[in-house]
Amino acid sequence: MSSHHETIVDQFTRQAVPFSTAGPIRDATALQLLVDAAGTTADDTVLDVACGPGLVACAFARTARQVTGIDLTPAMLERGRALATERGLANLDFRLGDVLPLPFADATFSVVVSRFAFHHFLDPAAVLAEMRRVCRPGGRVVVADLMASPDPVKAAAFHRMEMLRDPSHARALTLDELRGLFTGAGFATPTEAFWDMDIEVEGLLQRSFPAADSEETIRQMFADAVADDGLGLRSRRLDGRVWFTYANVILTAGR
Repeated sequence: MSSHHETIVDQFTRQAVPFSTAGPIRDATALQLLVDAAGTTADDTVLDVACGPGLVACAFARTARQVTGIDLTPAMLERGRALATERGLANLDFRLGDVLPLPFADATFSVVVSRFAFHHFLDPAAVLAEMRRVCRPGGRVVVADLMASPDPVKAAAFHRMEMLRDPSHARALTLDELRGLFTGAGFATPTEAFWDMDIEVEGLLQRSFPAADSEETIRQMFADAVADDGLGLRSRRLDGRVWFTYANVILTAGR
């Protein structure tokens, strides 16, 4: 296992419960937006790539015929299985595995989706190519992720903060970079849907496991960004607390 993989497993083993129970991550409206963007029907077989705690997989399982989730972190898969049982969903299968390569034959699934994972991938273009490979002709490939600011200075500051807050972070892409991944993988222009997640900094830190002794630095970065939006996250102070917004996009392309 590579050192980056080890960091991911370490981080998401510790994050399994706080991440999976965070309100913005569990938000039913945002999850349904993803299911709808994929054009999901009762005939679909779905693969959720880097499925984490199974929230996306369970959302799709309410509509699709069969859903498979794959993830590198056993603790996350345990959360997914527990969630499926809690919700009485029997059309779900969770598998331990990597995304490069995906351990599935060509054209296995009609929908291949990934949410909030691309900013953890060292080679997102290769992952998207794998998602395309395992998707059937006529199927859909869907990527949902947060977006970095198109301003390179703000994007760089955001990257520095995220690397401190979550060492498994690789790099958040801009909207144009995400679009470029689809073009590079041979897709037609994807459709796009957008949603925002409003986050309070202290709540974020409570469910994160930052690099040692970096919490005050992270707080200060957010506080400083209130004046000039230096992180590109619309940082603001409300009732004495600092809030910010992750701007997210869903890109959907036909196979």
